[in-house]
Amino acid sequence: MKLVFILDPLASLKSYKDTSLAIMREASQRGHELYVCMQHDLFLRGAQARINVQQFNFAGESYVTAEKVECAPSAFDAIIMRKDPPFDNEYLYSTYLLEIAAQQGAQVFNNPSAIRGWNEKLSVTRFPQFAPEFLVTANQALIREFLHTHTDIVVKPLDGMGGSSIFRLTLQDPNISVILETITQFGTQTVMAQRYLPAIVQGDKRIIVIDGEPLPYALARIPMAGETRGNLAAGGTGVAQPLTERDREIATTVGQVLKQTGLFLVGLDVIGEHLTEINVTSPTGMVEIAKQTDCNPAAMFIDALEQRQLK
Repeated sequence: MKLVFILDPLASLKSYKDTSLAIMREASQRGHELYVCMQHDLFLRGAQARINVQQFNFAGESYVTAEKVECAPSAFDAIIMRKDPPFDNEYLYSTYLLEIAAQQGAQVFNNPSAIRGWNEKLSVTRFPQFAPEFLVTANQALIREFLHTHTDIVVKPLDGMGGSSIFRLTLQDPNISVILETITQFGTQTVMAQRYLPAIVQGDKRIIVIDGEPLPYALARIPMAGETRGNLAAGGTGVAQPLTERDREIATTVGQVLKQTGLFLVGLDVIGEHLTEINVTSPTGMVEIAKQTDCNPAAMFIDALEQRQLK
């Protein structure tokens, strides 16, 4: 297959843990051709979608890239969108361009309209049976009311990643006012508040779902001492664990819906018994699971992609 990966700048990717590079290495070992680009390499020339790509080859632990060439997106067997959030206007525009490319014959993973439609925080509202109590608003008074009801909550922006700008609030916090002013930008930015889940001390579990099927292991991201967030980017430690019965119930139920909407690779975040986020942009965790278990998530991803292309 000829595969294009839409990435953040290559120099910013950490080869020892990056999920995109792990998938690309597995594909390369199977003889697939690799190409890379960034989101602004996708464009329209008149009504036609076009893409500037560089051929990519591994060279030991490093890599080499060729000069950019302009192509039709439909010339490739799969275009794999792996650009990290934040989901800003430029990300939004990229999903529109990818949707046009798909209408012109390109095979895009994840489905660009589904990426656009499944906000990573708000999507838990589609599965209220699994979600903790939550509130979505820009109104500081409503958040205060929610805090008084639950006494211990977290507040987070709708477009962040890696645990950025997530705050834990209790009734005794002396900084409630400034935190709410900051995170809502004085009532002009919508955020999500969720009931704090004490099970976070056992880890914020990342469950990877590929074409509707969960991996047998989750990556429990355990917060460092004194920290509320388990995200690896916030200093958490990743520990691979077999899925619990509840994990599997959540992942299989959600996974079937994801598959129907064209969301091929997704990372579910589960704390204790509750689903807290559905990551559809560039979920990670594959490398850590592969290092700690007999499971090879990158190989399973390429297996599923090959099977999809045979249909």
